[in-house]
Amino acid sequence: MSEVLYMKKARELLDRIESTQSGNIQKAAELMADSIADGGLVHVFGSGHSVIPVLDIFPRYGSFVGFHPLMDPRLMWTDVLGGGGARGLLWLERREGYIESFLESFSFKEKDVMMVYSHGGLNAAPVEAAIYAKERGLSVVAVTSLENHKKAKPTHSSGKKLGDLADVLIDNCVPLEDAMVYLDGQPEPVGAGSTLAVIAITMSLLVEVARNLRDRGHELITFVSPNVTAVDPGHNEMVFKEYAKALRRHCE
Repeated sequence: MSEVLYMKKARELLDRIESTQSGNIQKAAELMADSIADGGLVHVFGSGHSVIPVLDIFPRYGSFVGFHPLMDPRLMWTDVLGGGGARGLLWLERREGYIESFLESFSFKEKDVMMVYSHGGLNAAPVEAAIYAKERGLSVVAVTSLENHKKAKPTHSSGKKLGDLADVLIDNCVPLEDAMVYLDGQPEPVGAGSTLAVIAITMSLLVEVARNLRDRGHELITFVSPNVTAVDPGHNEMVFKEYAKALRRHCE
């Protein structure tokens, strides 16, 4: 049976993340647990393909109240071309000044954490989300490509890359090109790695935050699959209500 090329690369990638980034994941998890235990929120931002972990962190079966996804439909795509298309999204996430107007709709406190995803770490959207957070005293966790951070030149007028603004930088361990598989006679690689990497990192963070909070005796208000028969059928409605309460308290 022939080898499935992407699976080999995927296993190598996950092993690389575990062997090199476990310490940074633990540092970030401790910051996040400190914030949630103190009544703060972990705000989560990404644009373009980096919105995928933001969508996946909450509400998601096995996640819990404390994470606040920051999602702007203008920074996602619903089509390839035209309205909601990737072309317009790519243009907007590179425009300086837009993110501040988006983030002004939310409340941020010094005890909060801002987690920003960006493989490249250069576009205005992730850089300015981190700048906005730092100016308000938040800790910033960046999930980005360390290879990109080291080799790419900044494109933002501040002269900063996302990694420059991070209190904790978690390397997604994906190469500059993102795609990981080179085929004979094909100059462009295929098979992106960053989505696989950031979902693995995100779920690892989530579990370590949960473990940290439980060790402190903090109650986890967990969004749960209906297939978990030990939980009351109305449980998730309670989770939504508690999430709404947490956002209201945060604005007080």
